[in-house]
Amino acid sequence: MLQIQIDGKQLSVEQGSTVIEAAHQAGTFIPHFCYHKKLSIAANCRMCLVEVEKSRKPLPACATPVTDGMVVKTNSPMTKDAQKGVMEFLLINHPLDCPICDQGGECLLQDLSMGYGKGASRYTEAKHAVVGKEMGPLVSAAEMSRCIHCTRCIRFTEEIAGKQELAMKNRGEHSEITPFAGKTLETELSGNVIDLCPVGALTSKPFRYDSRSWELSRRKSISAHDALGSNLIVQTKDHTVRRVLPLENEAINECWLSDRDRFAYAGLYQQRLTQPQIKQNNQWHTVDWQTALDYVAKGLHGVSHDFGADGIGMWVNPANTVEEMHLARKLADGLGINAVDSRLRSLDSRLTAAEGAQWLGQSIEQLAANEVILVIGARLRQEQPLLTARIRQATKNGTKVAVLAAADEELFMPLLAQVSLHPYQWIDWLSDALNSEVGQTLLQAQKASIILGADVLNHPDAAAVYAAAQDLAVATDSILGILPQAANSIGAEVLGVAARKAEHTITAQIARPKQAVMLLNVEPDIDVANGAAAIAALKQAQTVMAFSAYDSEVLREVADVMLPITPFTETSGSFINMEGRLQSFHGVVQAYGEARPLWKVLRVLGNVLELPGFEYENTQQILTDALAKDQLPALLSNQIQPVATTDPNISLVRVGGVSLYASDGIVRRSAPLQNTVHAAVPTARIHSTTLNTLGLADGDTALARQGNSTVAVTVAADDTLPENVLLLPLHQSNWQLGALLTTVELSKG
Repeated sequence: MLQIQIDGKQLSVEQGSTVIEAAHQAGTFIPHFCYHKKLSIAANCRMCLVEVEKSRKPLPACATPVTDGMVVKTNSPMTKDAQKGVMEFLLINHPLDCPICDQGGECLLQDLSMGYGKGASRYTEAKHAVVGKEMGPLVSAAEMSRCIHCTRCIRFTEEIAGKQELAMKNRGEHSEITPFAGKTLETELSGNVIDLCPVGALTSKPFRYDSRSWELSRRKSISAHDALGSNLIVQTKDHTVRRVLPLENEAINECWLSDRDRFAYAGLYQQRLTQPQIKQNNQWHTVDWQTALDYVAKGLHGVSHDFGADGIGMWVNPANTVEEMHLARKLADGLGINAVDSRLRSLDSRLTAAEGAQWLGQSIEQLAANEVILVIGARLRQEQPLLTARIRQATKNGTKVAVLAAADEELFMPLLAQVSLHPYQWIDWLSDALNSEVGQTLLQAQKASIILGADVLNHPDAAAVYAAAQDLAVATDSILGILPQAANSIGAEVLGVAARKAEHTITAQIARPKQAVMLLNVEPDIDVANGAAAIAALKQAQTVMAFSAYDSEVLREVADVMLPITPFTETSGSFINMEGRLQSFHGVVQAYGEARPLWKVLRVLGNVLELPGFEYENTQQILTDALAKDQLPALLSNQIQPVATTDPNISLVRVGGVSLYASDGIVRRSAPLQNTVHAAVPTARIHSTTLNTLGLADGDTALARQGNSTVAVTVAADDTLPENVLLLPLHQSNWQLGALLTTVELSKG
C-alpha cells in the first residue's frame, strides 16, 4: 500500500492506482469528462488537472499514478486556474443549445460549467459547426457540434462491445467523432454510448424531444427480457414509460444495459389488449371482467366434467413472475391439472427428469473469474448480450474461452477454440474432448466451467448432450452451468411450473391436444418450439383461454376468451436470475386500459372457482407463501441421470436460435429495435457443398419446409458452417416453420 495525501487527508491506496481513483476513495470529487472507471485512460479532456507537490505544472488526475508520499491539492489556486482554463477552451466551440438540448438537466458539461466556467465568453469568432451523423435507429448524433471529444463512445465500442464502430477523424478543432464510412452502430450494446456521452452529442433517438429530465419520475425495476436480471431505472411520465436506464449493480449488469433491455419499452403500448373479450359465433365481444372470469370458470368446469382434469393444459411463459407462477401452480393443483409446462421450446421430454432447477452453477462474477470457460450450444451475443460483454472483459484478464456450436459466431474476443459441428455430432465431440486441446486446458485449470446454452436445452437429444457435458465436467473438475432462456426460467422450475413428467410437456400436449388450454402470457405462434403445430393443436380444443397483454390475429384465431394482463412494468413481482438470485420489483406505472396483473387475475379466478388459499392482498404475501430466500440454494441443481443417445440423423438441420429481437412480446413490438439490422429478415445460410447438392446457388430464393409449413427464404453460401446445417434463426417472418434443431427441407423456389 502507498501513502498519499489529498487536501490534507492521509490515505493508503493500492500500488497502480491513479490520483482520481485515490480521490474517489477519499470522497473527493475531481471534475472530469473523458475518465470512466470501466474504460481505458485517454487523458484528453484535461478537466481533471490537479496540483501535485514538486510538479511545476498541474497533472491530469486520471493518468497520474500514485507514488508513495505524494501530496495532491484539488482546491489550490493552481488547480482552479487550470480547470477553469480547460473549461473555457471546451466552451469555445460548444453551441448555446441548452434550452433545446435533450441532455439539459443531465449534462455533465452544463453542471461543471456552473462551477468552473466564466460568466461570459471572451471568444468572439464564429463557432465551429459539425454536421450531424447517422448512427442508426437507436442513437441520435444529429448535433455533433456539441461533442467535446472525450472519446468515451469510441473506447466503449472497442473495449466493451468488442468492435470499434466509431472513430475520430481530422485534427485540432476539425476533429469529429464519426462512424466508419457507410456504417451505423450495430452493436447490441449501442445505447450505452448515450449514457457515456457527457454532453448532448449522442442522445436516445426514440426518446428524442419526448420529455425533459426533470419531468420524469424514476423507479427501480428488473429486466424481463433475459435471465441476467439487469437492474433498471424506469423513467415515467403521465403513467407511461418514457425511458429505461441502467441501475448500477456490479454483481449483475455493472453499469451497462443491452439495447434489448433499454429500448424494449417502445413496445409496451403497441397492440395492447385493453378489455376482456369473448368470442361467440366467431365474433368477438367486449365484456366486463366478471363475465370473462365466469366464462373461464364455466369452461374449466365443463371440460373437467366431460374429460377429467387431464383434459386441461396450462402453458406458462417462463418470463412470468414468481408470484404469478405460484398462483398458476396453485390453481392447477386445485383443479387437479397435471399438464402444466413452461419449457416452451424444449423437444426432449427426458430433461424433465433433471434434479432441481437448472442454473449457472455459480455467480455471474464467479463465472468471469474462471480460468477456462467452454460454452456449448449458445449464440452468446444473441442470448446474453451483457454476459457476453463480461466474458469479453474476462478474456483480457487471462480467461480462455472455447465454443462448441452449430455455427461460428463473431464474439469479438480471443478464443481458445471455436468448434462448429452438426448438432448431432456434439455428443461424439464431448465424449472425446479430453483428447483435444480444449479438454486438456480444462484439465489443467484450477477453476473451469462448462456452460450450456439454448441449443442444448432445445436439442431433440438434449438429455444426452447434457449428460455428455456433465461427464466432461466431472472428468475435468469443472462447474456445469446453464444459461436459462427467460427471465424467470429458474423460478418456473423451482415452483414446479416446468413439467416433471414427459406426458405433461407442451410437446406432449401438442401431440395429443387438450380440450381446454390456458395460455398464460404465451403467444403460441412464436413462443412455442413449433408454432404451426401448436396452433393446429389449439384449434382442436373446445376452449382456449388467452391471458395476454397483447392482441394478435393468432390469438383471435385460436382463443375463445382473451383477458388483458399487464407486462412487468405494470405489476409488482419477483424474478430468479441465472445465478439463483431472487430480485423483487414494484410496478412503475398504472395498468393500461382495463388490464390487470396476472397474479390478481389468477387470485380472483381462484375465488370464482371457489378454491381455497386465494386470499392474497399483495405480491409480498404470495412470495412469502411461495418461497423463502434461504430455500433457493437447496433447490438449485444441474444434475441429470445418464441417458442413452438416439441414433444421430445427419440430415439437413435448422439452427440459429431465436433472433435477438424476437425473444418476447414486448421486444417484438418495439419499433426502434425492429428497425435495427439485428431484426432484419434473416438470410438462410448454408455450406456451399450442401447448397450445390440441393441444386441451389448463392442468392437463390428457396422454399424451406418443416412439417406442413413452407416459407420462402433467400439462401447464401457460408463455408464457415458445417455441412447439412441451415442457419436460419427464428424470426417473425418464419415462425410458421417447425422447431429449431430439427430436420428441414430446402428446395428451389
